[in-house]
Amino acid sequence: MSEVKISAETRTEFGKGAARRIRRDSKVPGVLYGHGSDPLHLTFPGHDLLLALRTPNVLISLDIDGKGTELAIPKSVQRDPIKGFLEHVDLQLVKRGEKVTVEIPVHAEGELAPGGNLLEHVLNALPVEAEATHIPEALTVSIEGLAAGASILAKDIPLPSGTTLAVDEDAVVLQVLAAQAEEAAEGEAEGEEAAAEA
Repeated sequence: MSEVKISAETRTEFGKGAARRIRRDSKVPGVLYGHGSDPLHLTFPGHDLLLALRTPNVLISLDIDGKGTELAIPKSVQRDPIKGFLEHVDLQLVKRGEKVTVEIPVHAEGELAPGGNLLEHVLNALPVEAEATHIPEALTVSIEGLAAGASILAKDIPLPSGTTLAVDEDAVVLQVLAAQAEEAAEGEAEGEEAAAEA
């Protein structure tokens, strides 16, 4: 996993008014916490941060006030519900070699068995423990030929070396459902015919 370098500045103003002023300057307010240190209130360049956060669990190398760098991963990102711009971000301090618990997106590949079956993502992301500098971007699992009633459990998903599950290994991640929409529509049509005949 590559590191993204971002410059950050410590901030001394707090509250809604200060946050609005920061966002007007195309910057994003945020907090860096972890390792028992006091939370550090920071301001990030909005565009750089937005680009970095396109990668899930991105490893960010923060240059804070030009005094040195810290490694961090995003823990909470707040976006404007309508316009989608970043409103606030919480970052967690990490160290090289340290294990962190993160959620990794799960991607399914392959075709389900014929018959109009539907794939349900019970968990869109799988909680895992991985080294902070080696967090996988995504996990891929094959659904080739699976029929209705089949499930893929957490333990069935191949993990890269050094990554372990942070969830019950028998947790259902994906399941295949039989298509029921057509059957329901046919049942309603039969009911309507019976009502019309009565």
